[in-house]
Amino acid sequence: MPTAKSIQQSDRPAVISVSSHVARGTVGNRAAVFALESLGFPVWSVPTVTLPWHPGHGPATRIVPPEAEFSALIDDLAGAPWLGEVGAILTGYFGSGDQIEPIRRLIEAVKRVNPNAIYICDPVIGDSGRLYQPQAMLEAIRDRLIPLADIATPNRFELEFLCSLELTDNVHLIEAATALGPRTVIVTSAFAMLRGGIGNLLVHDFQAMLAEHRVIENPPHGLGDLTAAVYLARILAGLPVEKALRTTTATVFEILARTTKRGADELTLETDSDSLKHPMAMVQTRSLAYPGGGRRA
Repeated sequence: MPTAKSIQQSDRPAVISVSSHVARGTVGNRAAVFALESLGFPVWSVPTVTLPWHPGHGPATRIVPPEAEFSALIDDLAGAPWLGEVGAILTGYFGSGDQIEPIRRLIEAVKRVNPNAIYICDPVIGDSGRLYQPQAMLEAIRDRLIPLADIATPNRFELEFLCSLELTDNVHLIEAATALGPRTVIVTSAFAMLRGGIGNLLVHDFQAMLAEHRVIENPPHGLGDLTAAVYLARILAGLPVEKALRTTTATVFEILARTTKRGADELTLETDSDSLKHPMAMVQTRSLAYPGGGRRA
């Protein structure tokens, strides 16, 4: 006989997660799918590119699905009889620009079946002044996907690209996040107010909140993928946006700290899965004044 816990988990919506797949490591869908499933959400995993490891570790073969086959697969999903199970779509790294329109069709199909479904766009386009993708693909993400998003999770550099502005403080980040379009924007690598810190800045309904922790130098890849997936899981579980931000930041920081303590070059999610559910790390959170006199978080 199923327990109350198993019934509750089986009632949780499925998430379609669209991103890269690596044979070794915990980036892209390897991070997002693990996190979502560990937190009780079934996942439809869609690989946009397959690699042996993150390219940051060295040259790596890229296997990108042919355009026609990828489009046909996505259209199969859009017409699947189980589409009503889906409560959210998460997109991350794309393998090629021709994948954008099929995914846009899929998002629209899910929204038609379930108008309350959440689309969270993690625009994996660059970091630290370096673009990962061709300009045309980045513009397609900005122009075709961001307008559909309920939540976006750009890092500071990505937000600068999306808005074509140089952002030099958190006031600028708040203004740019508001102008971006999605109701909720989380800017990772925001400007910290604590010395030696780094922050996640939440902008939602004319409110702004900053969650900070200390900087850990030379972090492994995958933190953005993990942040988007964990925040989505918290929102799907019914947490208020402020608590979702706080617990997501605590989870990612705790896993990062434990990973670096072990000297690992990839996030050790398999060892630290308890941190996904019950993070113990302390993070500093504070409300920020919203430009123009908006309400405070």
